[in-house]
Amino acid sequence: MRTEGEIATNTDPTGRWSLVVPLKPLAHAKSRLGRAVGGDLRPRLALAFAQDTVSAALACRAVGDVVVVTDDAVAAAALAALGARAVPDTPAAGLNAALEHGARSVRARRGGSAVAVLNADLPALRPDELTRVLEFSAAFPRAFVSDAQGIGTTFLSAAPGVELRPAFGGASRSRHLASGAVEVVLPGLESVRRDVDTGDDLRAALALGVGRFTTGLAAPVAPAADL
Repeated sequence: MRTEGEIATNTDPTGRWSLVVPLKPLAHAKSRLGRAVGGDLRPRLALAFAQDTVSAALACRAVGDVVVVTDDAVAAAALAALGARAVPDTPAAGLNAALEHGARSVRARRGGSAVAVLNADLPALRPDELTRVLEFSAAFPRAFVSDAQGIGTTFLSAAPGVELRPAFGGASRSRHLASGAVEVVLPGLESVRRDVDTGDDLRAALALGVGRFTTGLAAPVAPAADL
């Protein structure tokens, strides 16, 4: 589906995408999840989510490279070991500034690539579902995927030469729609939409089937209901 004013591009749907994944310092990441799993496990799960997200993204046939924007040295090393390139959050001006910084870093190296932002908390991400999202998005200047609640955003893309214009945080779905980005409304994208902020979210991700890093930590965990 295309929204009024959107013009399809000639981007090759089988081309190589560059993905930008933002990650807070682990000490501050996933604060709401801490109420369900405890403060000691929370940062370890935040890293595991990111590792599973990056692993699935790198396994996606349409993805050429993944850039992680983070100031956490432990996370940067762990994600670089998987094949991602870590860059510091030089702007230090919030999530959207970090995403724009990541996109600039990508285009400084690969000026002709399409760029997409992917949340770092998608532990159930399936490469085939991400491939379908990228193939759909390749036809438009900008496209996005809303979260499972239909309020936030888990993915935002920009074709070569198109500004990313991220508006993440809170009710970002409505802001991305208002900005002219096309919403990806394909069926069967549960793993791309399932970000994890709460214990309920974690249970839902576990039901979908999470990656090996999250499984190693969360399999024996039965989070209490969120208060």
